[in-house]
Amino acid sequence: MTATTSAPARTRPSAGRAAVILVIAVAVAVAGNALIATLAVAAGAPASFGPLTFPAYTLFTALGIAAGWLGWVIVSRRARDPRRALLILVPVLTVLSFVPDVLLLATGFIPGTTTPAVLALMCMHLVVVAVAVPAYRLALPAPPR
Repeated sequence: MTATTSAPARTRPSAGRAAVILVIAVAVAVAGNALIATLAVAAGAPASFGPLTFPAYTLFTALGIAAGWLGWVIVSRRARDPRRALLILVPVLTVLSFVPDVLLLATGFIPGTTTPAVLALMCMHLVVVAVAVPAYRLALPAPPR
């Protein structure tokens, strides 16, 4: 019997493993966003401000992580250089995610809109990105160069 010197074949991560990682990411991001909501209310945001309520930020956290995952998968599989594409896309999309918050602050279209409330929403976006990106990297590592 001879020893082989070739590198092990790269296996595709299982869908089950990815699902577990993403569920954990949602739980961690929701916990971080709960802390931000609590701090925002302590800083003067109305406790009744809809986007800072548990059901609202839990739903939008889960939807954000799911949408980000879909984009991550598409870019990882189709981009010529996925690492470079994601290095550009993640910060650009993060900044773009603030646009609705800025519009909310400018127009106050949701009752109870205050500066602390909107700043909290923006911080929540950062929490989602900070939790989701490492989770995506675990769930679907970038292909080797």
